[in-house]
Amino acid sequence: MWKLVVGFLAFAALVLYVMFKSDANIDMSGEKHDVSGGHTETAASVPAPSASLPAEPASAASQ
Repeated sequence: MWKLVVGFLAFAALVLYVMFKSDANIDMSGEKHDVSGGHTETAASVPAPSASLPAEPASAASQ
């Protein structure tokens, strides 16, 4: 059992070492709860895709 714990710790240390040395811009500070979500437009200002496209039967689209 102790071999599993030692193996896990060694693997975790190796992974962290490789990640930090690769300059992967790692943020270890936890979850971020950004209210804006990174989007500039709001969902209300974007029209629904079905509203702007005419409805066509599937058979007409394949011809």
